[in-house]
Amino acid sequence: MVYRLPMRIIIFANGSLPNLEKARQLIRSDDFIIAADGGTRHALALGLVPNVIVGDMDSLPSTFRPSTFDGELILFPKNKNETDLELALNHALTLNPDQILILAALGGRIDQTLANIALISNLQLATFNIKLTDGVEELFFCRDQAHVEGRSGDIVSLIPWQGEVTGVFTENLKWHLHHETLYPDKTRGISNEMTADVATITIQSGLLLIVHTIGDA
Repeated sequence: MVYRLPMRIIIFANGSLPNLEKARQLIRSDDFIIAADGGTRHALALGLVPNVIVGDMDSLPSTFRPSTFDGELILFPKNKNETDLELALNHALTLNPDQILILAALGGRIDQTLANIALISNLQLATFNIKLTDGVEELFFCRDQAHVEGRSGDIVSLIPWQGEVTGVFTENLKWHLHHETLYPDKTRGISNEMTADVATITIQSGLLLIVHTIGDA
């Protein structure tokens, strides 16, 4: 199948999507939609037809009829080493988009949530703009500098991932970090607060997970 080259890809995972309307606000008309197996249910609930469905097809909603689906089904065996989301992400990367948003990858089973966060920490993804989001929270990694776009009063947590993060410098956060070190066994970076619509975080070394709790517009 020949695709147009997508500027942005939305991947629907099979996790929790707590606020359907906030999720709907994330979707643009030109998004390329990939569903990771059971994530198809979220796409359908939003009135979207995926361009591609990836996985072992064991979690598709009962109302879905593959025989009437005009997109592409990429089928994998049930006995596999990867989750459906990992397979969907791998396919998305082959399309070389400018941005990938992964929806419904948070909440529900904690093992799946942790695995999904770990999935986007892969160094091979460092050059890609990838976020886990559901319209309520967004998570992404900072390797040198990152910008958080939101509203004054939004909560931002900075969590060291895989080890200490040095030289952490923040702008437009209430509790300013001035070239500090954050440690994975300490809670120093939790629950900071944006003081403007854009906050900037810069680090010297390490891998920093940014969790942005999105306020109501």
